[in-house]
Amino acid sequence: MPSFPPRLHVLLARDAPYGLVLRRGPSKAVCAIGWDRKRDRFEVGQWLRGRIYERRSDLSPDGTHVIYFAMNGRWSTSRTKGSWTAVSRAPYLHAVALYGKGDCWHGGGLFVDKRTYWLNDGYGHFALESTTEVVRGDPRAYAPRWGGECPGVYFNRLLRDGWQMRDDLSLRSRSESLDVFDKPLDHGWTLRKIAHGMVGAPPGKGVYFDEHELIAGDREVRRHTWEWAEHDPVGSRLVWAEAGKLWAGVITKQSAQREDPVVRVTMLHDFTDMTFEAIAAPYAKRDAGPDRAKTRPHRARR
Repeated sequence: MPSFPPRLHVLLARDAPYGLVLRRGPSKAVCAIGWDRKRDRFEVGQWLRGRIYERRSDLSPDGTHVIYFAMNGRWSTSRTKGSWTAVSRAPYLHAVALYGKGDCWHGGGLFVDKRTYWLNDGYGHFALESTTEVVRGDPRAYAPRWGGECPGVYFNRLLRDGWQMRDDLSLRSRSESLDVFDKPLDHGWTLRKIAHGMVGAPPGKGVYFDEHELIAGDREVRRHTWEWAEHDPVGSRLVWAEAGKLWAGVITKQSAQREDPVVRVTMLHDFTDMTFEAIAAPYAKRDAGPDRAKTRPHRARR
């Protein structure tokens, strides 16, 4: 069996220099890691034995809370019925608001503002935990234009965060979808995100995966190994995930004329050498959690 580096997906707070890295690998384990984008320091939050659907997840504008959809498949033995939507305090996963689901249709959501979230409900959610820290907002906040699964949340998040959907470049077939999004960078360059949805995806990819390109006029620089990429206003830099590592670079006035415009490339962190640890959120009761799993206290590493 071939081995693949961990998959990375990053959520950026819109109004604060903070991010949350969701690291998946092996396939049934995921870790949430806080990212101080001013200092490029990283703090391990919590691991989960299961799957987090990163494209149905979001970080609040102030970076305080995260909403996510998760599944561990314990359909008949857990109070969530095997899948759930949770709101937690980043970078931890312990729920302060919790909705059981029981299947993988819909789920997850988006933040409307720092205290209000939209739940991608569809049908089947049942409330298990509530909080006054954040509140559920108007169910009409985001139209389900792309269905209730990953694109229905993810594409709304991209559009909210300044990406432009290129309907003229999108493609559809019975077994594959390809949606294109553009975001302007410095000095005339554009970051292009190619969002795939595919039955029978290439080895190491999921049903949904992204590729990227840099575009300037008739110049095109393919970066199809970047699984996630964004413009980070902190330092006006380009940040991306590739081969289990997080990177940053900039486009200067001078480098914009080059075939490859990205310079000052720096590896921010290597996430490949990580193993599962049972970590308790500092605000959690010892016997609480989506499925009341036992955990031990842990001092987060940087």
